[in-house]
Amino acid sequence: MTHSITQLIAMPEGKTLEFKRDISSPKNIVKTLVAFANTAGGCLFIGVEDDSKEVVGVLNPLDEEERLCSLIADSIAPRLVPNIELMTVEGKTVLGVEVYPSGSRPHWVKKEGHIDGVYVRLGSTNRKADRELIAELQRSVSGVSFDEMSMPDLSVGDLDLDAAKKGFKGIRELNEEELITLKLLTREQGRLVPTVGAMLLFGKKRDFHFPDAWIQCGRFMGRDKAYIFDHTEIYEDLPGSVETVMLFLKKHAFRGADFSEIRRKDVWSIPLTILREALINAIVHADYSQKGAPIRVSFFDDRIEIENPGILLPGMTVEDVRQGVSKIRNRVIARVFRELDLIEQWGSGFRRILKDADELGLPQPEIIEIGMRVRFIVYLAEAIAVKTTDSVTGEAGLRPKSRPELRPESQLAAKVLILLMKNDAGKAELASGVGHRTVSGELKKQVKNLLELDYIEMTIPDKPRSSKQKYRLTAKGKAFLSKETEGGEE
Repeated sequence: MTHSITQLIAMPEGKTLEFKRDISSPKNIVKTLVAFANTAGGCLFIGVEDDSKEVVGVLNPLDEEERLCSLIADSIAPRLVPNIELMTVEGKTVLGVEVYPSGSRPHWVKKEGHIDGVYVRLGSTNRKADRELIAELQRSVSGVSFDEMSMPDLSVGDLDLDAAKKGFKGIRELNEEELITLKLLTREQGRLVPTVGAMLLFGKKRDFHFPDAWIQCGRFMGRDKAYIFDHTEIYEDLPGSVETVMLFLKKHAFRGADFSEIRRKDVWSIPLTILREALINAIVHADYSQKGAPIRVSFFDDRIEIENPGILLPGMTVEDVRQGVSKIRNRVIARVFRELDLIEQWGSGFRRILKDADELGLPQPEIIEIGMRVRFIVYLAEAIAVKTTDSVTGEAGLRPKSRPELRPESQLAAKVLILLMKNDAGKAELASGVGHRTVSGELKKQVKNLLELDYIEMTIPDKPRSSKQKYRLTAKGKAFLSKETEGGEE
């Protein structure tokens, strides 16, 4: 125990701590010990009220200790041997049980069986594990990550090697040997087949084999999910999806007064560096074996939440993450992200996030386990209210604003630039991208202004009225956006 019994009793129940008045409910005690062993270990104290924390002690301590030992031996499989101690607190005897993360997991309640009797610890509750989570517990003991597993029914032809080679251009020459080194390919019965990680990263039919390996983004009005203003679903390859999510966030976070007089540190109203780091962590640490659980990015007026499927790996607590302890769930994906320079240094991500938040004067980000997911919360320095319109809500000014409303024309110009960061587009495509039903006069005005500022140019300059006319960023426009992205985070 890292804390004294007195200090522990003063703490609230949580992932690694629970109190019981007595052993009158042995079933719940067994579930808790199983959950501790399968998750991150923990301490159970018998003789302490769980609500008031009043120390009531146990009668006949030696008899109760023997009864508890028999209960554990008879009720839990595989065999669990926790550390059991009798200790004196406030003149009374308390029975303490310390369980370590087990190397024999998953453990289960014998009466419920090896499928229905497996529990994990989430917060201060015990949660029954489903088959996917049981398999994850087994893999964590064997030392093989889910994305290292082979897909023997597939072949090299099921990978989009052109996309992979494009991503690795100038870094590695992706020949057969390199693909094996990166564990994108593995040998199965004498032939090369893709790994799970390879299909998740560069699979041609990734959504068929892993229908939940995508990212859902939403911009909500206010501080809850009652009203959604904008949303998108991203099915790109995992490395490419990082920039697409960031574009969605930027689309709703531009704050410049006038395009011709931009102030470097007053452009982006969200901490881009922090959000990018958190997003990459979510992609790398998601449990892609879970069903019906895409990665979710939710943009509220006062915060941005990034959720990935899968609880923390066995042995890990939220406090461990905050201290920089790192365990890689998906080794293939993490290796590729590291090679592509999307990850800088193992284990440094969360500490760097905390440091950046402190330097920016932001509230400390939070990380919590909720259901079978991990949620990362980035709080904003200022609330950003969505500008409501009749086409969205049917009424104006639905939400109060914590600061003056941004000028809509500067927002519109910013959105045009951000859309063109990804692809060339005509006015109709731009109108659709910014949420307009038709090409409005204001959109035409902003396109004209951007042309005059030399931030964009026509793809067919000799025929300005051509029906095939599109617009693209100029070098000046690209430099401007790149510069402002960096400047807004200093």
